Amino acid sequence: MQLYEYKRKKIKSSSPDKTAGFTLVEVMVVMVIIGLLTTFVIINVLPSQDRAMVQKARADIRLLEQAAEMYRLDMLDYPAEEAGITALQSLPSGVAHPERYRRGGYVKFLPQDPWGRPYIYRYPGEQGVFDILSYGSDGEPGGEGLAADIASWHQG
Repeated sequence: MQLYEYKRKKIKSSSPDKTAGFTLVEVMVVMVIIGLLTTFVIINVLPSQDRAMVQKARADIRLLEQAAEMYRLDMLDYPAEEAGITALQSLPSGVAHPERYRRGGYVKFLPQDPWGRPYIYRYPGEQGVFDILSYGSDGEPGGEGLAADIASWHQG
């Protein structure tokens, strides 16, 4: 008799309880909390990403400046504007002393700015002996904030 009662209790306890589960209000509260947390994370993370992109552009420009200086030491002049900064990666045509060019180039690869555009090289420069710059997030000269130009003469 005890075995029968035990099985009966077990069967009864395993049947679905009509009070189990979540109410619509509980689900809505959880959705609002998730939305608030997502908003908080987005507000705090996106500006950090923007600052990181600007810092990457500054670091790339410093790297390209150093490579241009090493090129000048070997070749006795900066890369011509026609050759551009690609002269830092591979020997440009028409140089006076190609034997002076460093084997393997002065940079392993030419970075693009964080917004996917090539860096701009000017020789002679408008602000210095040579200029290397990115037009920022908008890709247009000038601008403010993230759209501001990032240039070799603005490094700080």
